[in-house]
Amino acid sequence: MTCMSSTPSRFRLSGISLERPFDRRTNAAQKHEQAVAISDVLDNNRFAPLEHGGGPYRLHLELVDKRLVLTVTTETGAPVLCHHLSLTSFRRLLKGYQLVCESFANGAARLPPGRLEAVDMGRRAIHNEASALLRERLKSKVEIDQETARRLFTLIHLIVSQNTDLRSPAT
Repeated sequence: MTCMSSTPSRFRLSGISLERPFDRRTNAAQKHEQAVAISDVLDNNRFAPLEHGGGPYRLHLELVDKRLVLTVTTETGAPVLCHHLSLTSFRRLLKGYQLVCESFANGAARLPPGRLEAVDMGRRAIHNEASALLRERLKSKVEIDQETARRLFTLIHLIVSQNTDLRSPAT
């Protein structure tokens, strides 16, 4: 029997799905990072669509015309919200995060621990800034906590990096 209460557990994500990449194939490292990020979000999150009585919820993330589409349903599939989020304000952060992640991966075997830690601190700083921006941009639709926003940014980064070249200039 399920107990109905006003605890935060009613306001959480119970499932996340992502669009399949269409421009490039997902490599094993990206698949692993995606699985870990999804598992981390589902393990502990706060996700409360405004003016909705409670979930748990399922979230589908998809990139459409350079916008992130967030589709939220209840566990039974009832629609809760669909929001198109422009990624323009995230462009600098996505590029910076990509570069720092690549630097960390490339330097893991050859950089001294102090330098590697500095690169990781840079990654965390960008991650924190991006998660704060995500919370700000979603605040009229859904309330999320800092850790949920951080993990969702990781998923957004994976979707965008799988479908675009973050290093190319904007067209």
